[in-house]
Amino acid sequence: MKVTICIGSACHLKGSREIIEKLQKLVSANGLSDKVDLNGAFCSGNCDHGVCVTVEGELYSLKPEDTEEFFENEIKGRL
Repeated sequence: MKVTICIGSACHLKGSREIIEKLQKLVSANGLSDKVDLNGAFCSGNCDHGVCVTVEGELYSLKPEDTEEFFENEIKGRL
């Protein structure tokens, strides 16, 4: 599963680094390192709505405080 987190300027200011760190820990803690490919990318074009995260090409807008719920529903829930 390919998960891409925007690391462009707007998303960086909205917490993309924190989201990346949380996702890395959650993927590792759940033993999913071989199933989840975390990537960074510049501007996904949805800067107004939070940090842009895509899962298998589907775009989401995320806040750092929503990362755990997002992981459970959209990443772990799909595997």
